[in-house]
Amino acid sequence: MRYVSTRGAGPAVPFRKALMAGQAADGGLLMPERLPDVSGELESWRGLAYPALAFEILRRFTDDVPEEDLRTLVEHSYSPALGAGFDTPEVAPLAPMGDLYLLELFHGPTLAFKDLALQLLGRLFDYHLGRSGETLNVLGATSGDTGSAAIAALRGKSNVRVFILFPEGRTSRLQELQMTTVPDANVHCIAVEGTFDDCQRIMKALFGDGGFKARWRLGAVNSVNCVRLLAQVVYYFHAWLRLPPDLPDADGRVGFSVPTGNFGDVFAGFLAAEMGLPMDRLILATNENDILDRFFRTGVYRRGEVRRTPSPSMDIQVASNFERYLWRRLGGAGADAGPAVRAFMSDFESKGEARLDPDGPRPGPDRIVSGRADRGETLAAIERWYRRTGRVLDPHTAVGVKVAEELRGAAPTVCLATAHPGKFPETAPAGAEVGHPRLAGLDDLPARKVVVSNDPAQVARHIESVCA
Repeated sequence: MRYVSTRGAGPAVPFRKALMAGQAADGGLLMPERLPDVSGELESWRGLAYPALAFEILRRFTDDVPEEDLRTLVEHSYSPALGAGFDTPEVAPLAPMGDLYLLELFHGPTLAFKDLALQLLGRLFDYHLGRSGETLNVLGATSGDTGSAAIAALRGKSNVRVFILFPEGRTSRLQELQMTTVPDANVHCIAVEGTFDDCQRIMKALFGDGGFKARWRLGAVNSVNCVRLLAQVVYYFHAWLRLPPDLPDADGRVGFSVPTGNFGDVFAGFLAAEMGLPMDRLILATNENDILDRFFRTGVYRRGEVRRTPSPSMDIQVASNFERYLWRRLGGAGADAGPAVRAFMSDFESKGEARLDPDGPRPGPDRIVSGRADRGETLAAIERWYRRTGRVLDPHTAVGVKVAEELRGAAPTVCLATAHPGKFPETAPAGAEVGHPRLAGLDDLPARKVVVSNDPAQVARHIESVCA
């Protein structure tokens, strides 16, 4: 399997280089040059435990990791019996909630869906670096959960340093403490005086500086790293396989509702459907930072001002993974979509706006529908479902549930529960118990962070001072 750039000018690379590089050499994002069709395998996968299913899917995307090594890496990433940091052997339980289903993606070490990809990514980094004798400086930007999940996956590793950019004062208190209280010497938390979009812009600027990237051997853990997205594809298949077989449905299809800001989780579902998962519709749910909802309604991709909401991990106005969807929609590798993607992204970067022909090419059925939930609707959904079921939703999952109530179709609908509600106690209904042992005592631990201005050069100098 080779990986190609969405902008068409960079060389195709094997799996290992795609893993280590993150962003493509031409500034685009890497994608598998083709997607395997696994529709004929689905029935044979029924009953597989999560690690076995993950192996079956991921082995189709790599030919430079021996299969037995990949199997071992996957098993150690997801099997609690082998030391994986998940608190249930199911890894991602599927739970009925009224007439919806919740896919619980918060059972990992940092209680958020990012753990399901980053636990594997950390082991893959360690595997390749251990064989090459090289070191890597991993740079990531987080709006809340990616940072702590990356730190949990990479802390203490002798051949990796991890630098996490996050917007000062714009994550939840517990999200910040999950990062800054980790004492390992290879962990470096950098608070940027700006928004997550600023953090992401700085990260892309440093990856785009070829000399800096090569000199300091930068790698990525954000969803700009395509291997992370491939790991996220797994739980869509897992959810479909766990639905009760006697449900009334639409020819075996299932709908998904996904709260999103950076489009990575939705795009993983899009890839699952492209690979043959029977999907009815893919509901994209945003908060008031609704650049994605506006695009799917109008065809106009326009940057807006970042608004602070109760769901801070979605407070994003520039969705980095949108470029991958654009590439697929314009035909991907087979249609040489790179020049059109470059033109679209150039317009967006220079003008803050770009438009896509609504009658242009599309990759198969148009599965994505979109909606939004504002602050009041999000908090009302948390209260409503608590009264109805006794279950507390975190404020990101609540966005997905509220939009699913409006847009679901006839098929069973699975809402992705992306974080444990204990990470956001300020939005819990009065009297609800939402604590978690992994969050207890964080306030009492010493915290470490460096605060920098919204300036790529200052972040670069800090990284140099640590690595030199």
